Formats: sequence, C-alpha cells, structure tokens
Amino acid sequence: MSSQLTKRALEESLKHLLLQKPLSKITIADITDDCGISRMTFYYHFQDIYDLVEWACEEDAARIIAGNKTADTWQTGLLNMFLALQDNKPFVLNVYHNMSRDQMERIFFPVVHDLVKGVVDEHAAGRHIRERDKDFIANFFAHAFIGTVRDWIARGMNDDPHALVQGIAIISDGAIETALGRLEIPGGYVAGSEGALPDEPAAS
Repeated sequence: MSSQLTKRALEESLKHLLLQKPLSKITIADITDDCGISRMTFYYHFQDIYDLVEWACEEDAARIIAGNKTADTWQTGLLNMFLALQDNKPFVLNVYHNMSRDQMERIFFPVVHDLVKGVVDEHAAGRHIRERDKDFIANFFAHAFIGTVRDWIARGMNDDPHALVQGIAIISDGAIETALGRLEIPGGYVAGSEGALPDEPAAS
C-alpha cells in the first residue's frame, strides 16, 4: 500500500470512529485495529492522533478549494469548503469540541491563506506592492475568513453556507483592491516582474 493510500485508510478509520465516540476517547490502537494497519506504520506517518486529524482536514480542504483561487472563483472555493464541512458535520463538531483554537487555526490557515493569496496576487499584478504587504493583506483576510468558519461551527453549523459566503463577499468586495491601493508604492518594483522591491529604502 502506498504512503498516500495508507494515510487515507487511517483517515477513514478515524472518521468512522468519530461517529461513535469523542476524539478524546479514541486511541491509536482503535484506529489501527479498525483499518488493519500496524501501530508502527501509524507512527511512520503521524506523530499522534491530532497530527492525523490536522493532515486529514488540510488535505480535504486543499482538495475542495483547488482550482478556485482566483478573483472570479474564490467564492466558489469558500462555499465548497463550507458545504463539505456541513456534509461531515458529526466529524467536524467532534473535532471542534476536542481541539484548541490554536489547533483549529493551524489546520485551516495554510489552505485559506493560499486561497486569499492567489486573489491578492492577481489583483496586485502590475502594481508596485511589496511582498510583505501582499502577505499582510492575505493574512488579514485569511484570519477573518477562518474566524467566520469557526464561529459558524460553534453555532452548530446551522446557518446557510450560501448566505454566509454571500455576506463575506459583500464585505470583502473591493476591500482587497482598496488595501492594495493604499499600500502601493509609486514607481519601483512591479509585482510579478523579475527582482524584488526592498522592504526599506536603501541608505543614501
């Protein structure tokens, strides 16, 4: 069995067990017994159960959002993530109630940041924007989006995902362009060109 197939088998067993009992009550032995994989193999791929949970969530989210990271499609990517979470409601709620805020942030941030950064880069093309400023904008909106997702989960995931994404779009529409405009530096490096704009002006 390939490494990826082994990880998927462990993920499926974890999700199966989470329908039966809380994450805090599941052991590595439970998971390996369920899928017929040895404990040694588990530890070859993951440090502990929380490491498996983080990997599973990151992989699922990345796969769902893939292909929807542009200015025209990011809303579709975000909606798909909400819908997928809703489809796996028992699993998601179980994980949410057994993981810290920092762990949840660590799971979702890389994927959501990747989505937002793609949009920021697209809007910044041809403009005089420092990389650190583009990253700051992407970080800001990624944290806002993740906070919305986390609050939605805390409320039981009952709010309509379409309405939530529509609300996010209304607030965000034009905000990235506005932020880029305020952080743009007249003249100098053009985003997407060769070379890099120094973070600070060179000393004279």
